[in-house]
Amino acid sequence: MSVTDQHGNAVTCTDRAAVEKLDEAVELMLGFRADPLAVVDGILAERPDFAMAHAFRAGLMAMSMEQVCVPEAEASVAAAWSLPGLNEREHAHLVAAQAWADGDFALAHRRYAALAARFPRDIFAQQVAHQFDFFLGDPTGLRDRPAQAMQAWREGGGGFSWLLGMQAFGLEECGQYEAAEDAGRRALALQPRDAWALHAVAHVMEMQGRDVEGVAFLTQRTPDWEPAAMLAVHNWWHRALFHLERGEMQQVLGIYDSAVAKGVAEGTPQPAIEMVDASAMLWRLLLRGADTGGRFALLSAAWERAGGEGFYAFSDLHAVMAHLGAGREAVAAHVIGAMRRAAAGQGTNARLTREVGLPLAEGFFAFARGDYAAAAELIAPVRRSAIRFGGSNAQRDVIALTLLEAALRGRQWGLARLLAGERLAAKPESPLARALAVRAGALPRAA
Repeated sequence: MSVTDQHGNAVTCTDRAAVEKLDEAVELMLGFRADPLAVVDGILAERPDFAMAHAFRAGLMAMSMEQVCVPEAEASVAAAWSLPGLNEREHAHLVAAQAWADGDFALAHRRYAALAARFPRDIFAQQVAHQFDFFLGDPTGLRDRPAQAMQAWREGGGGFSWLLGMQAFGLEECGQYEAAEDAGRRALALQPRDAWALHAVAHVMEMQGRDVEGVAFLTQRTPDWEPAAMLAVHNWWHRALFHLERGEMQQVLGIYDSAVAKGVAEGTPQPAIEMVDASAMLWRLLLRGADTGGRFALLSAAWERAGGEGFYAFSDLHAVMAHLGAGREAVAAHVIGAMRRAAAGQGTNARLTREVGLPLAEGFFAFARGDYAAAAELIAPVRRSAIRFGGSNAQRDVIALTLLEAALRGRQWGLARLLAGERLAAKPESPLARALAVRAGALPRAA
């Protein structure tokens, strides 16, 4: 008997109820809502012979970009390999997930991309490929892959809005802000609780310096995105960024404590993606001279407990930020040592670490020690190429801010004026951009 999922993709499992439960798990993941892993584990407890459920579980592990999830991904792949009669799509999912578990992120990216192209109605494959575009700095993939897949969907039909939200984020990362906001709002009109589309619109507002509007937008839509457990922290982070742009430090710290790093303060294990946001926010506050109390110490301890350094350079840099902010130079040096060992090895992360992560980590270390000339010398050459190790334009802005602050403190006025001028051109109404331009001498001080 031939069985398909809700979007017409063939599965080898003949249990219709199990297939419908997997559809539910996929929808939860697309909406970044809890808990797709619990749903798929429940399916597999009943149907351990469901190959696509194992493949879905392995894909969830790959999207974590955490070393601790590698054994889980390998176990899911191994369980599915032993099943008879895998179809082409299920096989493709498994080999892509195995490439990630083997540490070949670039190969995993290519395999998920090929899978998404071969099966454009496999919405989970589209999502995993989209996330790898993000992890490995491929903005045109973020933009174009969903657009290509849409040709196999009916506009406005079930599932279409998720692709539109993905495209919105890709358009934003490519600097096509008007088109990005239009796509994001269209996606939200179809699916108001699409946290990814909403986050794409917030990104547009961040990049354009629309901080007052950004706070209002996220506040108004809070009931839509706050239940999105796997993206709520990041959307709160975006709201805090809008407040930070205006120097509203108490609001920023309040959001940090209540939403961005609540789990850190409680000592509960946190996903790396959430600790990344916490590190990036505290480091921005450090650059502004804000009193962050004992928050860096708690975050540094959380990163140290998590371990996994040397697995993904983007996360490693943010761990280094936390340790340096806490004044724990020895722990930061330990992570940098792991990065050096990773850089000497093989695989995607070795290249990302050599080319981007390690010089940035060493530059931030120099900054924390007050050696601003060395910090600028290390950070400046990789500022524009840092896209290769992932993250969004908004996330990587912490690199430009650190370089600008190093130039200002190190009295490198030419570099400072260049960087401040770039920021002011992008965000002419931003209080932060104007203040930095004044400090750099790119704008006259007010009388």
